[in-house]
Amino acid sequence: MSITTPATATWADPLPSSPAQWVARAEAVATQLAIDAVERDRANATPHAEVQLLKDSGLVTLLGPVEHGGGGQDWTTANRVIRAISAGDGSIGQLIGYHYLWFWAVRLVGTPEQVAAVEQQAVENRWFFGGAVNPRDSDLVITEVDGELVYNGKKSFSTGGQVSDVTVLEGVLDGTDNHVFAIVPTDQDGIRFLGDWDNLGQRLTESGGVEIVDVHVPWEAAAGYVDRVFRPRVYNTLNVPLIQLIFANIYVGIAQGALSTATTYTRDKTRAWPYATDVKASAHEEFYILETYGDLQSKLWAAEAITERAAVLIERINAHADTVTEQERGEAAVVIAAAKQVAIDTGLEVTNRIFEVTGARATANSVGLDVFWRNIRTHSLHDPVAHKRAEVGRHALLGEIPEPTWYT
Repeated sequence: MSITTPATATWADPLPSSPAQWVARAEAVATQLAIDAVERDRANATPHAEVQLLKDSGLVTLLGPVEHGGGGQDWTTANRVIRAISAGDGSIGQLIGYHYLWFWAVRLVGTPEQVAAVEQQAVENRWFFGGAVNPRDSDLVITEVDGELVYNGKKSFSTGGQVSDVTVLEGVLDGTDNHVFAIVPTDQDGIRFLGDWDNLGQRLTESGGVEIVDVHVPWEAAAGYVDRVFRPRVYNTLNVPLIQLIFANIYVGIAQGALSTATTYTRDKTRAWPYATDVKASAHEEFYILETYGDLQSKLWAAEAITERAAVLIERINAHADTVTEQERGEAAVVIAAAKQVAIDTGLEVTNRIFEVTGARATANSVGLDVFWRNIRTHSLHDPVAHKRAEVGRHALLGEIPEPTWYT
């Protein structure tokens, strides 16, 4: 089962022109996604219609330059959009989040000419980005054949996979330590998706394995390389804090969707306990229900606040990305690590405890409250949250900042 893009004038209107309008559009898309999110999760079908909705609504162009028809927005707005979409469907929230990361990555690694060319094409054609860059696997091997780079290898995760227009590849030039990123068309014989994504949660993210076989890339498309020498535009480890902040916003968004769904269920269907010493006429008069919702909402607001604080630090870095220092990057990474752990803890608590205030009948598969917990539980295992707590601890106790890695 898949969604049907609404046949209205909504998406035919001009693109939003302010951050608030972009978030409002994302909320409208999320409302559409939420209608049959449970059924689509159960079907576990490739989300072609869902990605088309992101394209039709213009959300895929949010970070693109205005002169090419993009939204011209910043990461603060992008993260709010990710939260909004995740509230309607966590899988699609992850897809749009990863899309934004890979759309933006060329700005961090590419030459000015590459940035201009990629962003123009991406906006004008409303490309949807996927990536085959899982760092826990062996790197793709790059050989040079007749003056071109040829990628070969296998990645066990490739989020966006079969629904992407272009795929970001990363590999190591054979015989060297040189990593090379490139953006290539997804629809080619050399990119073979394994169709093996069938997990507990985030089931519609198309995050299964991919095999790369003899994918040719001209040297001119090697991101950040000039005359075969790596000359990135900026300090090129900024993409890792960005994706960690995207994770935090996905979790907060899913938890927001869970709490909203639960409150509606409680108001409409949950019954007061008839054997209490102080019997109430309705469930929403029960003290323990009010107390639980108050506790969960307060914690969720706090999680949202720290993700917003982290976004402020990212914006400061982006304002002078060419000269950002290791200290500035590290301080931002620490706050992002804090945001991520708070988002995980809060998200898991919200998605678990909502059952306490909805009741036994809310465990029916048709209600689908389990989807929220399954989604956060699955993705929050991406990298161990204990290491994020330790990063914050080292900073608080010793004044240390995290050393840049593929996960920090």
